[in-house]
Amino acid sequence: MPSAENESWTMPKAIKLYVKYVDALNRVMGHIAMLLVFAMLAVLFKSSISKTFFTPSLWTLEMAQFLMVAYYLLGGGYTLQKDHHVRMDLLYGRWSPKMRAAMDAFTSLFLLFFLCVLLYGGLSSTEYAIQYGEQSYSAWAPYMAPIKIIMCIGIFLTLLQAIAQFFKDIALVRGEKL
Repeated sequence: MPSAENESWTMPKAIKLYVKYVDALNRVMGHIAMLLVFAMLAVLFKSSISKTFFTPSLWTLEMAQFLMVAYYLLGGGYTLQKDHHVRMDLLYGRWSPKMRAAMDAFTSLFLLFFLCVLLYGGLSSTEYAIQYGEQSYSAWAPYMAPIKIIMCIGIFLTLLQAIAQFFKDIALVRGEKL
C-alpha cells in the first residue's frame, strides 16, 4: 500500500507492462530451460551406454556441455526473477524489506553494467563464429555459432529481467508493489 508521501506518484503503465511481460517471458523460458536437464541426462546416459557396450560416441560429452550452458544461461532470468541466486547474507537478512530493495536497486546497477559488457562480448564472439564458421577443436568439431547465439539470448533475457527487478525494487522502496 502506498504511503501518504508517495501517493502522488506511481510507476508508469509502460514500466508495469514491461515488468509483466518480461516476467512472463522469463517464466516460460525458465520452464523450457528446466527441460534441458532431462535432455542432458539422456545424452549422458547414451554416452555411458555407448562407452560400456559399444564404440564411444564422439559427440555426447560436448553436447552435454552445450546443453548445460543453454540450461544455465537461458534459466538466468528466471533465477533472478525467483530470487534463487546466491547472495552473501551477512547483514541482508536483518534489514527491512525496503532497505533490502534499496540495496538491491543499488547493486543491480553493477549487474546491469556487467550484463551489458557480457552481452557486448557475446555478440562480438557470435559475430566472429558466424563470419568465420568457427568450430570446436574437439574430434566432433561442431559449429560454435548455435551455442553462442543461445548464450547471447540467455544473457539478453537476464538483462531484461535485471531491468525489471530494478523497477520492482524502486517501486518497493516507494511503497508500491509491481
